[in-house]
Amino acid sequence: MKDFLKYMSATVVGLIVFTLITGIIGAMCIVGMIASGSSTKDVSDNSVMVINLSGMLNERSESSFMNEISGNTTGSIGLDDVLNAISKAKDNDKIKGIYIEAGMLAADSYASLAAIRDALLDFKKSGKWIVSYGDVYTQGNYYVASVADRILLNPSGQVDWHGIASQPIFLKDLMAKFGVRMQLAKVGTYKSAPEMFTADKMSDANREQVTAYVNGIWQNICKGVSESRKISVAQLNAYADSFVTLNDAKDFVKYKFVDKLVYTDQIKAEINKLLKNEDTDKDINTVSLADMKVVKGKNDKGEEIAVYYAYGDIVDSEAGNMLSDGHSIVGKTVCQDLEDLMEDDDVKAVVLRVNSGGGSAYASEQIWHYVEMLKKKKPVVVSMGGMAASGGYYISSGANWIVAEPTTLTGSIGIFGMFPDFSGLLTEKLGVKFDEVKTNRHSGFGTPARPFNEEEMRYLNNYIDRGYSLFRSRVAQGRKMKTEDVEKIAQGRVWIGQDALKIKLVDELGGLDKAVAKAAQLAKLKEYHTSAYPGKVDWLDQLLNQASGGSYIKTQMQAALGEYYAPFMLLKDISNQSAIQARVPFMINIK
Repeated sequence: MKDFLKYMSATVVGLIVFTLITGIIGAMCIVGMIASGSSTKDVSDNSVMVINLSGMLNERSESSFMNEISGNTTGSIGLDDVLNAISKAKDNDKIKGIYIEAGMLAADSYASLAAIRDALLDFKKSGKWIVSYGDVYTQGNYYVASVADRILLNPSGQVDWHGIASQPIFLKDLMAKFGVRMQLAKVGTYKSAPEMFTADKMSDANREQVTAYVNGIWQNICKGVSESRKISVAQLNAYADSFVTLNDAKDFVKYKFVDKLVYTDQIKAEINKLLKNEDTDKDINTVSLADMKVVKGKNDKGEEIAVYYAYGDIVDSEAGNMLSDGHSIVGKTVCQDLEDLMEDDDVKAVVLRVNSGGGSAYASEQIWHYVEMLKKKKPVVVSMGGMAASGGYYISSGANWIVAEPTTLTGSIGIFGMFPDFSGLLTEKLGVKFDEVKTNRHSGFGTPARPFNEEEMRYLNNYIDRGYSLFRSRVAQGRKMKTEDVEKIAQGRVWIGQDALKIKLVDELGGLDKAVAKAAQLAKLKEYHTSAYPGKVDWLDQLLNQASGGSYIKTQMQAALGEYYAPFMLLKDISNQSAIQARVPFMINIK
Protein backbone atom coordinates (compact mmCIF):
# COMPACT_ATOMS: atom_id res chain seq x y z
CA MET A 1 0.00 0.00 0.00
CA LYS A 2 2.88 2.29 0.87
CA ASP A 3 4.52 1.69 -2.55
CA PHE A 4 1.17 2.25 -4.29
CA LEU A 5 0.75 5.66 -2.65
CA LYS A 6 4.34 6.53 -3.48
CA TYR A 7 3.90 5.71 -7.16
CA MET A 8 0.50 7.41 -7.29
CA SER A 9 1.95 10.58 -5.77
CA ALA A 10 4.80 10.51 -8.26
CA THR A 11 2.34 10.13 -11.15
CA VAL A 12 0.20 13.05 -9.95
CA VAL A 13 3.27 15.25 -9.47
CA GLY A 14 4.48 14.25 -12.94
CA LEU A 15 1.15 15.19 -14.49
CA ILE A 16 1.15 18.54 -12.70
CA VAL A 17 4.72 19.28 -13.85
CA PHE A 18 3.88 18.20 -17.39
CA THR A 19 0.80 20.47 -17.44
CA LEU A 20 2.81 23.42 -16.12
CA ILE A 21 5.58 22.91 -18.69
CA THR A 22 3.04 22.55 -21.50
CA GLY A 23 1.28 25.72 -20.34
CA ILE A 24 4.55 27.65 -20.19
CA ILE A 25 5.57 26.48 -23.67
CA GLY A 26 2.09 27.36 -24.98
CA ALA A 27 2.30 30.83 -23.40
CA MET A 28 5.75 31.33 -24.94
CA CYS A 29 4.36 30.30 -28.34
CA ILE A 30 1.50 32.78 -27.97
CA VAL A 31 3.84 35.60 -26.98
CA GLY A 32 6.20 34.72 -29.81
CA MET A 33 3.35 34.54 -32.32
CA ILE A 34 1.97 37.92 -31.25
CA ALA A 35 5.44 39.49 -31.31
CA SER A 36 6.27 38.08 -34.74
CA GLY A 37 2.88 39.13 -36.09
CA SER A 38 3.47 42.74 -35.09
CA SER A 39 7.12 43.00 -36.15
CA THR A 40 8.33 44.30 -39.50
CA LYS A 41 10.26 41.92 -41.73
CA ASP A 42 13.26 42.96 -43.80
CA VAL A 43 13.55 41.37 -47.24
CA SER A 44 16.97 40.06 -48.31
CA ASP A 45 18.54 41.21 -51.56
CA ASN A 46 17.77 39.19 -54.69
CA SER A 47 14.69 37.55 -53.16
CA VAL A 48 11.84 35.64 -54.76
CA MET A 49 8.29 35.76 -53.44
CA VAL A 50 6.64 32.34 -53.30
CA ILE A 51 2.89 31.98 -53.81
CA ASN A 52 1.64 28.51 -52.93
CA LEU A 53 -1.70 28.14 -54.67
CA SER A 54 -3.09 25.26 -52.61
CA GLY A 55 -6.03 24.88 -50.29
CA MET A 56 -9.20 26.96 -50.22
CA LEU A 57 -9.12 30.50 -51.58
CA ASN A 58 -11.36 32.68 -49.41
CA GLU A 59 -12.22 36.36 -49.62
CA ARG A 60 -10.12 37.06 -46.52
CA SER A 61 -7.35 35.12 -44.83
CA GLU A 62 -8.27 33.02 -41.84
CA SER A 63 -5.16 32.67 -39.72
CA SER A 64 -5.71 29.89 -37.22
CA PHE A 65 -4.17 30.28 -33.79
CA MET A 66 -3.81 26.51 -33.35
CA ASN A 67 -2.36 26.02 -36.85
CA GLU A 68 0.28 28.68 -36.24
CA ILE A 69 1.33 27.04 -32.98
CA SER A 70 1.43 23.57 -34.56
CA GLY A 71 3.14 24.80 -37.73
CA ASN A 72 0.31 23.54 -39.93
CA THR A 73 0.43 25.63 -43.13
CA THR A 74 -2.35 23.87 -45.02
CA GLY A 75 -5.92 25.11 -45.17
CA SER A 76 -7.19 28.37 -46.55
CA ILE A 77 -5.49 31.37 -48.09
CA GLY A 78 -6.97 34.82 -48.32
CA LEU A 79 -7.47 36.69 -51.56
CA ASP A 80 -6.73 39.86 -49.60
CA ASP A 81 -3.31 38.54 -48.52
CA VAL A 82 -2.41 37.41 -52.04
CA LEU A 83 -3.32 40.74 -53.63
CA ASN A 84 -1.55 42.77 -50.94
CA ALA A 85 1.57 40.63 -51.21
CA ILE A 86 1.76 40.97 -54.99
CA SER A 87 1.33 44.74 -54.73
CA LYS A 88 4.12 45.01 -52.14
CA ALA A 89 6.38 42.73 -54.17
CA LYS A 90 5.94 44.92 -57.22
CA ASP A 91 7.20 47.98 -55.33
CA ASN A 92 9.99 46.20 -53.41
CA ASP A 93 13.32 46.51 -55.25
CA LYS A 94 14.77 43.54 -53.34
CA ILE A 95 12.17 41.16 -54.76
CA LYS A 96 13.17 40.20 -58.29
CA GLY A 97 10.39 37.83 -59.23
CA ILE A 98 7.52 35.57 -58.18
CA TYR A 99 7.53 31.79 -58.03
CA ILE A 100 4.06 30.22 -58.24
CA GLU A 101 3.78 26.74 -56.81
CA ALA A 102 0.58 25.37 -58.30
CA GLY A 103 -1.32 22.87 -56.18
CA MET A 104 -4.90 21.82 -55.60
CA LEU A 105 -6.57 25.20 -55.24
CA ALA A 106 -10.32 25.48 -54.64
CA ALA A 107 -11.79 28.91 -55.35
CA ASP A 108 -15.35 30.15 -54.93
CA SER A 109 -15.30 31.74 -58.39
CA TYR A 110 -13.25 32.47 -61.46
CA ALA A 111 -13.64 36.15 -60.60
CA SER A 112 -11.41 35.63 -57.56
CA LEU A 113 -8.84 33.86 -59.73
CA ALA A 114 -9.07 36.69 -62.27
CA ALA A 115 -8.29 39.17 -59.51
CA ILE A 116 -5.03 37.33 -58.75
CA ARG A 117 -4.25 37.03 -62.44
CA ASP A 118 -4.74 40.76 -63.02
CA ALA A 119 -2.51 41.55 -60.03
CA LEU A 120 0.22 39.34 -61.50
CA LEU A 121 -0.10 41.06 -64.88
CA ASP A 122 0.27 44.38 -63.10
CA PHE A 123 3.34 43.00 -61.28
CA LYS A 124 4.99 42.21 -64.62
CA LYS A 125 4.70 45.86 -65.64
CA SER A 126 7.54 46.52 -63.19
CA GLY A 127 9.86 44.50 -65.45
CA LYS A 128 10.07 41.61 -63.01
CA TRP A 129 9.52 37.98 -63.95
CA ILE A 130 7.13 35.21 -62.91
CA VAL A 131 7.82 31.48 -63.07
CA SER A 132 5.34 28.73 -62.25
CA TYR A 133 5.70 25.04 -61.46
CA GLY A 134 3.13 22.34 -60.90
CA ASP A 135 2.89 18.57 -60.68
CA VAL A 136 -0.72 19.00 -61.77
CA TYR A 137 -2.36 22.25 -62.88
CA THR A 138 -6.06 22.44 -62.16
CA GLN A 139 -7.92 24.50 -64.73
CA GLY A 140 -8.31 27.41 -62.32
CA ASN A 141 -4.67 27.25 -61.29
CA TYR A 142 -3.56 27.15 -64.89
CA TYR A 143 -5.70 30.21 -65.67
CA VAL A 144 -3.75 32.12 -63.00
CA ALA A 145 -0.35 30.61 -63.85
CA SER A 146 -0.71 31.27 -67.58
CA VAL A 147 0.58 34.83 -67.02
CA ALA A 148 4.00 33.45 -66.03
CA ASP A 149 7.05 34.07 -68.21
CA ARG A 150 7.93 30.42 -67.83
CA ILE A 151 5.53 27.59 -66.99
CA LEU A 152 7.17 24.39 -65.76
CA LEU A 153 5.49 21.01 -65.43
CA ASN A 154 6.49 17.71 -63.86
CA PRO A 155 7.43 15.19 -66.61
CA SER A 156 4.63 12.95 -65.31
CA GLY A 157 2.24 15.83 -64.69
CA GLN A 158 -0.88 17.12 -66.37
CA VAL A 159 -2.77 20.29 -67.20
CA ASP A 160 -6.51 20.08 -66.66
CA TRP A 161 -8.24 21.80 -69.56
CA HIS A 162 -11.84 20.78 -70.16
CA GLY A 163 -14.12 23.84 -70.15
CA ILE A 164 -16.68 24.65 -67.47
CA ALA A 165 -20.14 23.36 -66.64
CA SER A 166 -22.90 24.13 -64.19
CA GLN A 167 -24.70 21.16 -62.67
CA PRO A 168 -27.59 22.23 -60.42
CA ILE A 169 -28.90 19.74 -57.88
CA PHE A 170 -32.62 19.03 -57.52
CA LEU A 171 -34.07 17.62 -54.30
CA LYS A 172 -37.80 17.60 -55.00
CA ASP A 173 -38.08 13.82 -55.47
CA LEU A 174 -35.83 13.13 -52.48
CA MET A 175 -38.03 15.30 -50.28
CA ALA A 176 -41.14 13.56 -51.62
CA LYS A 177 -39.82 10.23 -50.32
CA PHE A 178 -40.06 11.71 -46.83
CA GLY A 179 -43.46 13.31 -47.42
CA VAL A 180 -42.05 16.86 -47.60
CA ARG A 181 -42.71 19.41 -50.31
CA MET A 182 -41.88 23.08 -50.70
CA GLN A 183 -44.58 25.71 -51.14
CA LEU A 184 -43.33 28.60 -53.21
CA ALA A 185 -44.21 32.24 -53.75
CA LYS A 186 -41.84 34.17 -55.99
CA VAL A 187 -41.44 37.08 -58.37
CA GLY A 188 -39.12 36.89 -61.36
CA THR A 189 -39.19 34.61 -64.38
CA TYR A 190 -35.45 33.97 -63.95
CA LYS A 191 -35.55 33.60 -60.15
CA SER A 192 -34.28 30.04 -60.11
CA ALA A 193 -33.11 29.52 -56.52
CA PRO A 194 -36.26 27.61 -55.44
CA GLU A 195 -35.99 25.19 -58.38
CA MET A 196 -33.66 23.07 -56.29
CA PHE A 197 -36.66 22.14 -54.14
CA THR A 198 -39.61 22.53 -56.50
CA ALA A 199 -38.43 21.09 -59.83
CA ASP A 200 -36.49 18.16 -61.24
CA LYS A 201 -34.67 20.09 -63.99
CA MET A 202 -33.81 23.64 -65.02
CA SER A 203 -36.61 25.82 -66.31
CA ASP A 204 -36.16 27.26 -69.81
CA ALA A 205 -35.52 30.72 -68.35
CA ASN A 206 -32.91 29.41 -65.95
CA ARG A 207 -31.19 27.39 -68.66
CA GLU A 208 -31.04 30.56 -70.75
CA GLN A 209 -29.31 32.61 -68.05
CA VAL A 210 -26.99 29.81 -66.91
CA THR A 211 -25.92 29.24 -70.52
CA ALA A 212 -25.21 32.95 -70.89
CA TYR A 213 -23.03 33.32 -67.80
CA VAL A 214 -21.23 29.98 -68.16
CA ASN A 215 -20.27 30.86 -71.73
CA GLY A 216 -19.33 34.38 -70.68
CA ILE A 217 -16.99 33.11 -67.95
CA TRP A 218 -15.37 30.57 -70.30
CA GLN A 219 -14.83 33.19 -72.99
CA ASN A 220 -12.98 35.35 -70.46
CA ILE A 221 -10.80 32.42 -69.40
CA CYS A 222 -9.93 31.54 -73.00
CA LYS A 223 -9.25 35.18 -73.88
CA GLY A 224 -6.81 35.57 -70.99
CA VAL A 225 -4.93 32.33 -71.66
CA SER A 226 -4.86 33.04 -75.39
CA GLU A 227 -3.25 36.44 -74.90
CA SER A 228 -0.64 35.10 -72.46
CA ARG A 229 0.27 31.84 -74.20
CA LYS A 230 -0.28 32.90 -77.82
CA ILE A 231 -2.73 30.04 -78.43
CA SER A 232 -5.84 30.93 -80.40
CA VAL A 233 -9.20 30.76 -78.66
CA ALA A 234 -10.41 28.32 -81.33
CA GLN A 235 -7.47 26.03 -80.59
CA LEU A 236 -8.06 26.25 -76.84
CA ASN A 237 -11.64 25.14 -77.38
CA ALA A 238 -10.44 22.31 -79.62
CA TYR A 239 -8.08 21.16 -76.87
CA ALA A 240 -10.92 21.25 -74.35
CA ASP A 241 -13.18 19.27 -76.68
CA SER A 242 -10.50 16.60 -77.14
CA PHE A 243 -9.96 16.47 -73.34
CA VAL A 244 -6.20 16.96 -73.40
CA THR A 245 -6.18 16.66 -69.60
CA LEU A 246 -5.27 12.98 -69.93
CA ASN A 247 -2.61 13.46 -72.62
CA ASP A 248 1.09 12.73 -72.21
CA ALA A 249 2.95 15.57 -70.49
CA LYS A 250 5.10 16.10 -73.60
CA ASP A 251 1.98 17.13 -75.49
CA PHE A 252 1.52 20.14 -73.20
CA VAL A 253 4.89 21.47 -74.35
CA LYS A 254 3.92 20.84 -77.97
CA TYR A 255 0.56 22.58 -77.47
CA LYS A 256 2.35 25.56 -75.81
CA PHE A 257 0.52 25.13 -72.51
CA VAL A 258 3.89 24.81 -70.74
CA ASP A 259 7.47 25.73 -71.60
CA LYS A 260 9.48 22.89 -70.09
CA LEU A 261 9.20 19.59 -68.23
CA VAL A 262 11.34 19.49 -65.07
CA TYR A 263 11.56 17.57 -61.83
CA THR A 264 11.32 19.39 -58.51
CA ASP A 265 15.10 19.20 -57.90
CA GLN A 266 15.67 21.13 -61.15
CA ILE A 267 13.50 24.11 -60.23
CA LYS A 268 16.27 25.83 -58.26
CA ALA A 269 18.48 25.95 -61.34
CA GLU A 270 15.69 27.47 -63.42
CA ILE A 271 15.11 30.25 -60.87
CA ASN A 272 18.82 30.93 -60.43
CA LYS A 273 19.08 31.51 -64.18
CA LEU A 274 16.33 34.13 -63.92
CA LEU A 275 18.18 35.68 -60.96
CA LYS A 276 21.32 35.73 -63.15
CA ASN A 277 23.26 33.64 -60.63
CA GLU A 278 26.17 31.80 -62.21
CA ASP A 279 25.93 29.10 -59.55
CA THR A 280 22.67 27.38 -60.48
CA ASP A 281 22.76 25.40 -57.23
CA LYS A 282 22.89 28.52 -55.06
CA ASP A 283 20.30 28.78 -52.25
CA ILE A 284 17.52 31.23 -53.08
CA ASN A 285 16.23 33.90 -50.72
CA THR A 286 12.47 33.52 -50.53
CA VAL A 287 9.60 35.33 -48.88
CA SER A 288 6.20 33.75 -48.35
CA LEU A 289 2.71 35.24 -48.24
CA ALA A 290 2.91 35.08 -44.44
CA ASP A 291 6.21 37.01 -44.54
CA MET A 292 4.75 39.64 -46.83
CA LYS A 293 2.08 40.47 -44.25
CA VAL A 294 4.73 42.15 -42.12
CA VAL A 295 6.78 43.65 -44.95
CA LYS A 296 6.30 47.40 -44.95
CA GLY A 297 4.57 48.74 -48.04
CA LYS A 298 4.84 52.12 -49.72
CA ASN A 299 1.21 53.09 -49.30
CA ASP A 300 1.00 53.37 -45.52
CA LYS A 301 0.61 57.17 -45.39
CA GLY A 302 -2.20 59.63 -45.94
CA GLU A 303 -5.90 59.50 -45.09
CA GLU A 304 -7.76 56.30 -44.30
CA ILE A 305 -10.08 54.49 -46.69
CA ALA A 306 -11.97 51.67 -44.98
CA VAL A 307 -12.40 48.42 -46.90
CA TYR A 308 -15.33 46.62 -45.32
CA TYR A 309 -15.60 42.93 -46.22
CA ALA A 310 -19.16 41.60 -46.54
CA TYR A 311 -19.18 38.03 -47.76
CA GLY A 312 -21.28 34.92 -47.32
CA ASP A 313 -25.03 34.48 -46.84
CA ILE A 314 -27.02 37.51 -45.75
CA VAL A 315 -28.78 36.50 -42.54
CA ASP A 316 -30.82 38.17 -39.81
CA SER A 317 -28.73 36.51 -37.08
CA GLU A 318 -26.03 33.87 -36.66
CA ALA A 319 -28.41 31.51 -34.86
CA GLY A 320 -28.75 28.23 -36.70
CA ASN A 321 -26.90 29.42 -39.79
CA MET A 322 -25.34 26.12 -40.81
CA LEU A 323 -24.63 27.26 -44.38
CA SER A 324 -22.24 30.07 -43.63
CA ASP A 325 -19.03 28.02 -43.19
CA GLY A 326 -18.11 30.66 -40.65
CA HIS A 327 -18.77 33.49 -43.09
CA SER A 328 -22.01 35.41 -43.09
CA ILE A 329 -23.32 38.93 -43.46
CA VAL A 330 -25.30 39.34 -40.26
CA GLY A 331 -27.75 42.20 -40.74
CA LYS A 332 -27.59 43.74 -37.26
CA THR A 333 -23.81 43.41 -37.02
CA VAL A 334 -23.13 44.96 -40.42
CA CYS A 335 -25.53 47.83 -39.76
CA GLN A 336 -23.75 48.62 -36.51
CA ASP A 337 -20.35 48.42 -38.21
CA LEU A 338 -21.45 50.79 -40.98
CA GLU A 339 -22.78 53.21 -38.39
CA ASP A 340 -19.40 53.11 -36.60
CA LEU A 341 -17.61 53.87 -39.88
CA MET A 342 -20.04 56.70 -40.49
CA GLU A 343 -19.17 58.26 -37.13
CA ASP A 344 -15.42 57.67 -37.46
CA ASP A 345 -13.95 60.99 -38.63
CA ASP A 346 -10.62 59.31 -39.48
CA VAL A 347 -12.31 57.28 -42.21
CA LYS A 348 -12.73 59.46 -45.29
CA ALA A 349 -14.35 56.91 -47.63
CA VAL A 350 -15.64 53.35 -47.50
CA VAL A 351 -15.20 50.53 -50.01
CA LEU A 352 -17.78 47.82 -49.44
CA ARG A 353 -16.28 44.56 -50.70
CA VAL A 354 -19.27 42.33 -51.48
CA ASN A 355 -19.09 38.62 -52.27
CA SER A 356 -22.55 37.21 -51.65
CA GLY A 357 -25.39 35.45 -53.40
CA GLY A 358 -27.82 37.14 -51.03
CA GLY A 359 -30.14 35.72 -48.41
CA SER A 360 -32.63 37.42 -46.11
CA ALA A 361 -34.57 40.15 -47.90
CA TYR A 362 -35.24 41.85 -44.56
CA ALA A 363 -31.54 42.01 -43.62
CA SER A 364 -30.70 43.22 -47.14
CA GLU A 365 -33.14 46.12 -46.77
CA GLN A 366 -31.67 47.08 -43.39
CA ILE A 367 -28.11 47.09 -44.75
CA TRP A 368 -29.25 49.10 -47.79
CA HIS A 369 -30.66 51.71 -45.40
CA TYR A 370 -27.36 52.04 -43.52
CA VAL A 371 -25.42 52.33 -46.78
CA GLU A 372 -27.74 55.21 -47.68
CA MET A 373 -27.00 56.93 -44.38
CA LEU A 374 -23.26 56.29 -44.71
CA LYS A 375 -22.97 57.83 -48.17
CA LYS A 376 -24.54 61.05 -46.93
CA LYS A 377 -21.38 61.60 -44.86
CA LYS A 378 -18.66 60.03 -47.02
CA PRO A 379 -18.30 58.28 -50.40
CA VAL A 380 -19.25 54.60 -50.61
CA VAL A 381 -17.87 52.48 -53.44
CA VAL A 382 -18.75 48.81 -53.92
CA SER A 383 -16.17 46.30 -55.08
CA MET A 384 -17.88 43.10 -56.23
CA GLY A 385 -16.08 39.79 -55.83
CA GLY A 386 -17.14 36.49 -57.34
CA MET A 387 -20.80 37.22 -56.69
CA ALA A 388 -22.89 40.18 -55.67
CA ALA A 389 -26.33 39.05 -56.71
CA SER A 390 -29.88 39.31 -55.41
CA GLY A 391 -29.45 40.40 -51.77
CA GLY A 392 -25.79 40.98 -52.60
CA TYR A 393 -26.87 43.43 -55.29
CA TYR A 394 -29.57 44.88 -53.03
CA ILE A 395 -26.97 46.04 -50.47
CA SER A 396 -24.72 47.32 -53.28
CA SER A 397 -27.26 49.25 -55.33
CA GLY A 398 -27.21 52.43 -53.26
CA ALA A 399 -23.46 53.02 -53.45
CA ASN A 400 -21.97 56.06 -55.20
CA TRP A 401 -20.06 53.79 -57.59
CA ILE A 402 -20.01 50.04 -58.32
CA VAL A 403 -16.97 48.15 -59.62
CA ALA A 404 -17.32 44.50 -60.72
CA GLU A 405 -15.03 41.86 -62.18
CA PRO A 406 -15.91 40.89 -65.78
CA THR A 407 -17.07 37.47 -64.53
CA THR A 408 -18.78 38.59 -61.30
CA LEU A 409 -22.28 37.13 -61.04
CA THR A 410 -24.60 40.01 -60.23
CA GLY A 411 -28.12 41.34 -60.71
CA SER A 412 -30.76 38.70 -59.91
CA ILE A 413 -33.23 41.41 -58.86
CA GLY A 414 -36.11 39.36 -57.49
CA ILE A 415 -37.29 37.68 -54.30
CA PHE A 416 -39.11 34.54 -53.24
CA GLY A 417 -40.56 32.83 -50.21
CA MET A 418 -40.23 29.10 -49.53
CA PHE A 419 -42.41 27.40 -46.96
CA PRO A 420 -41.87 23.70 -46.28
CA ASP A 421 -44.96 21.54 -45.99
CA PHE A 422 -44.26 18.71 -43.55
CA SER A 423 -47.87 17.51 -43.35
CA GLY A 424 -47.18 14.49 -45.58
CA LEU A 425 -44.28 13.43 -43.37
CA LEU A 426 -46.27 13.90 -40.18
CA THR A 427 -49.64 12.47 -41.16
CA GLU A 428 -48.84 9.89 -43.85
CA LYS A 429 -45.36 8.70 -42.90
CA LEU A 430 -45.44 9.06 -39.11
CA GLY A 431 -49.16 8.72 -38.45
CA VAL A 432 -49.53 11.98 -36.52
CA LYS A 433 -53.14 13.24 -36.26
CA PHE A 434 -54.29 16.85 -35.80
CA ASP A 435 -57.47 18.54 -34.68
CA GLU A 436 -58.25 22.24 -34.39
CA VAL A 437 -60.23 24.91 -32.57
CA LYS A 438 -59.79 28.51 -33.76
CA THR A 439 -61.26 31.95 -33.17
CA ASN A 440 -60.75 33.49 -36.59
CA ARG A 441 -60.53 32.55 -40.22
CA HIS A 442 -56.71 32.44 -40.39
CA SER A 443 -55.83 31.62 -36.79
CA GLY A 444 -54.20 28.38 -37.92
CA PHE A 445 -52.03 30.03 -40.60
CA GLY A 446 -48.72 28.18 -40.89
CA THR A 447 -49.88 25.04 -39.10
CA PRO A 448 -47.83 21.88 -39.84
CA ALA A 449 -51.10 19.94 -40.09
CA ARG A 450 -51.79 21.01 -43.68
CA PRO A 451 -50.36 22.97 -46.61
CA PHE A 452 -51.38 26.58 -47.29
CA ASN A 453 -54.77 26.90 -48.94
CA GLU A 454 -55.44 28.96 -52.06
CA GLU A 455 -56.45 32.08 -50.15
CA GLU A 456 -53.36 31.94 -47.93
CA MET A 457 -51.09 31.53 -50.95
CA ARG A 458 -52.72 34.60 -52.49
CA TYR A 459 -51.85 36.63 -49.37
CA LEU A 460 -48.27 35.35 -49.49
CA ASN A 461 -47.89 36.20 -53.17
CA ASN A 462 -49.13 39.73 -52.52
CA TYR A 463 -46.55 40.05 -49.75
CA ILE A 464 -43.77 38.83 -52.06
CA ASP A 465 -44.94 41.26 -54.76
CA ARG A 466 -44.58 44.19 -52.36
CA GLY A 467 -41.06 43.03 -51.45
CA TYR A 468 -40.11 42.82 -55.12
CA SER A 469 -41.50 46.29 -55.80
CA LEU A 470 -39.43 47.66 -52.93
CA PHE A 471 -36.26 45.93 -54.18
CA ARG A 472 -36.85 47.24 -57.69
CA SER A 473 -37.44 50.79 -56.41
CA ARG A 474 -34.19 50.66 -54.39
CA VAL A 475 -32.29 49.74 -57.54
CA ALA A 476 -34.02 52.45 -59.56
CA GLN A 477 -33.18 55.04 -56.90
CA GLY A 478 -29.55 53.97 -56.54
CA ARG A 479 -28.83 53.55 -60.24
CA LYS A 480 -30.83 56.63 -61.25
CA MET A 481 -33.02 54.64 -63.58
CA LYS A 482 -36.74 54.50 -64.27
CA THR A 483 -38.57 51.66 -62.54
CA GLU A 484 -39.82 50.32 -65.86
CA ASP A 485 -36.24 50.20 -67.16
CA VAL A 486 -35.16 48.24 -64.08
CA GLU A 487 -38.02 45.82 -64.69
CA LYS A 488 -36.64 45.01 -68.16
CA ILE A 489 -33.36 43.75 -66.65
CA ALA A 490 -34.77 42.40 -63.37
CA GLN A 491 -37.11 39.39 -63.07
CA GLY A 492 -34.37 37.59 -61.14
CA ARG A 493 -32.00 37.53 -64.14
CA VAL A 494 -28.34 36.84 -63.30
CA TRP A 495 -25.75 38.78 -65.31
CA ILE A 496 -21.98 38.59 -65.45
CA GLY A 497 -20.12 41.83 -64.74
CA GLN A 498 -19.23 42.67 -68.32
CA ASP A 499 -22.89 42.41 -69.35
CA ALA A 500 -24.07 44.24 -66.21
CA LEU A 501 -21.91 47.18 -67.26
CA LYS A 502 -23.81 47.47 -70.55
CA ILE A 503 -27.18 47.65 -68.78
CA LYS A 504 -25.96 50.13 -66.11
CA LEU A 505 -26.13 47.78 -63.13
CA VAL A 506 -22.43 48.50 -62.51
CA ASP A 507 -20.23 51.49 -63.37
CA GLU A 508 -16.80 50.00 -64.05
CA LEU A 509 -14.97 46.71 -64.55
CA GLY A 510 -12.02 45.90 -62.33
CA GLY A 511 -10.89 44.73 -58.95
CA LEU A 512 -10.56 46.08 -55.46
CA ASP A 513 -7.71 48.40 -56.46
CA LYS A 514 -9.94 50.28 -58.89
CA ALA A 515 -12.67 50.59 -56.28
CA VAL A 516 -10.19 52.04 -53.77
CA ALA A 517 -8.85 54.50 -56.38
CA LYS A 518 -12.41 55.62 -57.16
CA ALA A 519 -13.19 56.08 -53.46
CA ALA A 520 -10.07 58.25 -53.11
CA GLN A 521 -11.13 60.31 -56.12
CA LEU A 522 -14.65 60.85 -54.75
CA ALA A 523 -13.22 61.82 -51.35
CA LYS A 524 -10.66 64.09 -53.06
CA LEU A 525 -7.70 62.38 -51.40
CA LYS A 526 -4.17 62.76 -52.78
CA GLU A 527 -2.49 60.46 -50.26
CA TYR A 528 -4.33 57.56 -48.70
CA HIS A 529 -4.01 54.10 -47.24
CA THR A 530 -6.54 51.33 -46.66
CA SER A 531 -7.65 49.59 -43.46
CA ALA A 532 -9.62 46.35 -43.44
CA TYR A 533 -12.87 45.98 -41.51
CA PRO A 534 -14.33 44.24 -39.58
CA GLY A 535 -11.44 43.11 -37.39
CA LYS A 536 -10.54 39.45 -37.56
CA VAL A 537 -11.16 37.01 -34.71
CA ASP A 538 -8.30 37.43 -32.23
CA TRP A 539 -6.23 34.57 -30.84
CA LEU A 540 -8.06 34.51 -27.49
CA ASP A 541 -11.48 34.04 -29.10
CA GLN A 542 -9.99 31.34 -31.33
CA LEU A 543 -8.56 29.61 -28.28
CA LEU A 544 -11.89 29.73 -26.44
CA ASN A 545 -13.64 28.39 -29.53
CA GLN A 546 -11.17 25.51 -29.74
CA ALA A 547 -11.65 24.77 -26.05
CA SER A 548 -15.43 24.61 -26.43
CA GLY A 549 -15.23 22.23 -29.36
CA GLY A 550 -16.01 24.94 -31.94
CA SER A 551 -17.59 23.62 -35.10
CA TYR A 552 -16.06 20.11 -34.97
CA ILE A 553 -19.28 18.30 -35.89
CA LYS A 554 -19.90 20.73 -38.73
CA THR A 555 -16.37 20.23 -40.06
CA GLN A 556 -16.76 16.45 -40.00
CA MET A 557 -20.11 16.62 -41.79
CA GLN A 558 -18.60 18.85 -44.47
CA ALA A 559 -15.79 16.36 -44.98
CA ALA A 560 -18.26 13.47 -45.24
CA LEU A 561 -20.86 15.11 -47.50
CA GLY A 562 -18.58 17.28 -49.64
CA GLU A 563 -20.50 19.37 -52.17
CA TYR A 564 -23.80 17.91 -50.93
CA TYR A 565 -23.33 19.37 -47.45
CA ALA A 566 -25.01 22.71 -48.26
CA PRO A 567 -28.32 21.38 -49.67
CA PHE A 568 -28.77 18.83 -46.91
CA MET A 569 -27.99 21.36 -44.19
CA LEU A 570 -30.41 23.77 -45.81
CA LEU A 571 -33.18 21.20 -45.43
CA LYS A 572 -32.24 20.76 -41.78
CA ASP A 573 -31.97 24.49 -41.16
CA ILE A 574 -34.88 25.72 -43.29
CA SER A 575 -36.96 26.83 -40.32
CA ASN A 576 -34.14 29.15 -39.18
CA GLN A 577 -33.85 30.83 -42.58
CA SER A 578 -35.70 34.06 -43.25
CA ALA A 579 -38.94 33.14 -45.02
CA ILE A 580 -38.50 35.87 -47.64
CA GLN A 581 -35.28 35.45 -49.58
CA ALA A 582 -33.41 37.64 -52.04
CA ARG A 583 -30.78 35.26 -53.29
CA VAL A 584 -29.40 33.33 -56.26
CA PRO A 585 -29.45 29.49 -56.30
CA PHE A 586 -28.20 27.94 -53.09
CA MET A 587 -25.54 26.12 -55.13
CA ILE A 588 -24.29 27.73 -58.34
CA ASN A 589 -22.13 24.60 -58.83
CA ILE A 590 -19.84 25.75 -61.65
CA LYS A 591 -17.13 23.19 -62.37
